[in-house]
Amino acid sequence: MKELKGSQRKYLRGLAHDIKPSAFVGQKGFTDALVREVNEALDACELIKVKFVDYKEKKVKTALAQEIETATSSILAGLIGHVAIYYREHRETEKRVIRIPK
Repeated sequence: MKELKGSQRKYLRGLAHDIKPSAFVGQKGFTDALVREVNEALDACELIKVKFVDYKEKKVKTALAQEIETATSSILAGLIGHVAIYYREHRETEKRVIRIPK
């Protein structure tokens, strides 16, 4: 996955504004079930939100968000409050919905 510019990340955060969280990170933290859920949501929607329910410290949320990003081969578009925004373009070109500006 290519790295995004700041303006591209901002564009994705704007698109994600009205989206409800697709996955929640609870007490168990980073699990295989979480990765599976995030992968399924990314396959379906390309752009999703993941909410951190039981984690209030920014360092912990940042570390978990980066683990999820690596495990799902996605891009972390932003971490705002208790919500992380992930993007992964669809594997099939004709099914891609989001067009990121250059």
